[in-house]
Amino acid sequence: MIKIVINVLIILAVFLIMECVAWLSHKYIMHGFGWFLHKDHHQKEEKKGFFEKNDFFFLIFAIPGILCLLFGSLFHLDFLLMIGAGITLYGAAYFLVHDVFIHQRFKVFRNSDSVYLRAIRKAHKVHHKYLTKHDGESFGMLWVPIKYFKEAIKINRK
Repeated sequence: MIKIVINVLIILAVFLIMECVAWLSHKYIMHGFGWFLHKDHHQKEEKKGFFEKNDFFFLIFAIPGILCLLFGSLFHLDFLLMIGAGITLYGAAYFLVHDVFIHQRFKVFRNSDSVYLRAIRKAHKVHHKYLTKHDGESFGMLWVPIKYFKEAIKINRK
């Protein structure tokens, strides 16, 4: 039983750490030296189909999770498997929130009365008002600054 609890705690800890990794990589990699891949995500006129150059980040960030799952399985290292599971779960959450819910790449989850989901959508909308790699704000995905919650609460009260 204790092993299960520890494994779940590892997965949750890695999931939370991944939000920090996402924020840092978004601000300093995607809006830094990786802008050449991320640019088409902000400047839609360059988009030529369903996929964007920005989608390569999905593959890049999936590699550590895949490697942890692979080596954890091959060498029977539970902690590595749990790290891989945490990374993979965060990747799935990121995909569902960012690509499905916010950007509507698949036309589901269009409307929500959830204050949290409205705050996420608003924060991301503000992030996308900047069309260059400079002067951006709100680089996270699941952790939203309080000002967006306040705006979402106001909308819910109307």
